[in-house]
Amino acid sequence: MTTKPVLDLHPATRDDIADLVTRRPVPSRRLNNIGAFLFLKHHGPQTYAPGNRGLPFGPHPHRGFETVTFILEGDLAHRDSGGHESVILAGGVQWMTAGSGLVHEEVSPEAFKRAGGPMEILQLWVNLPSHLKMTAPRYTGVQKNQIPTIEAEGVTLNLISGEWRDLKGAITSLTGVFMTALDMKAGGRIMFDGLTGRDVFCYVVRGDVAVNGTDVSHFNLVEFGEGDLVDIEAVKDSVLLFGHAAPINEPIVAHGPFVMNTMQEIHQAYADYQAGKFG
Repeated sequence: MTTKPVLDLHPATRDDIADLVTRRPVPSRRLNNIGAFLFLKHHGPQTYAPGNRGLPFGPHPHRGFETVTFILEGDLAHRDSGGHESVILAGGVQWMTAGSGLVHEEVSPEAFKRAGGPMEILQLWVNLPSHLKMTAPRYTGVQKNQIPTIEAEGVTLNLISGEWRDLKGAITSLTGVFMTALDMKAGGRIMFDGLTGRDVFCYVVRGDVAVNGTDVSHFNLVEFGEGDLVDIEAVKDSVLLFGHAAPINEPIVAHGPFVMNTMQEIHQAYADYQAGKFG
């Protein structure tokens, strides 16, 4: 096995939304995407006062990709035009396949707006290949206690999708995406192999780690070269998102809330949304 070299580190830039502290490592001026992983926004960490307005993500449409939302602190209310509705608490994850088109909102529950409290949420956009861009929308929300965990060598691996040591993740990905959230104690270590030809996503949410011998601090996204193995060791107590996916070797045309293969498909998405075809 050969180690995947670290080609570059991409620090998240501040991209606040009103009073919501927001950081975005991708896309950036130097990096459009990490293969199938298109977009990440890291909201928080911050503490909301009692009587707050909550998160600002009211109804908006999507088509052509999936959103994966990690709730690290606080809670998140989801509702969409497919009839899905949930409140996911800290430690939970929601995975939405926009597919042919959904309108959804992600807002703070009324109880959170009244009482306030800590909030930290990350949302990752994952591309779909052309033959799945118009698939039927779907949604899965899982609480922390529904996510399988594996603990070893100072690491807790929260298995969101994919397989690890004969365990299956809480969510089945349409495209075989492997996705975890890693809680690592200082000195904890974990290795992932079988990564040749895969798009690898590694973002340090908190703490400091060594990734294949390269120091990576919090709020940094790692860009890898070709190889089979990724070795992560925590220098401090750390939290990471780590995943990998099969490459989608197709054009990416992203505009606003839609990700398609051509501008004609983008125009059609806007027309369909305005005609009420997203529900």
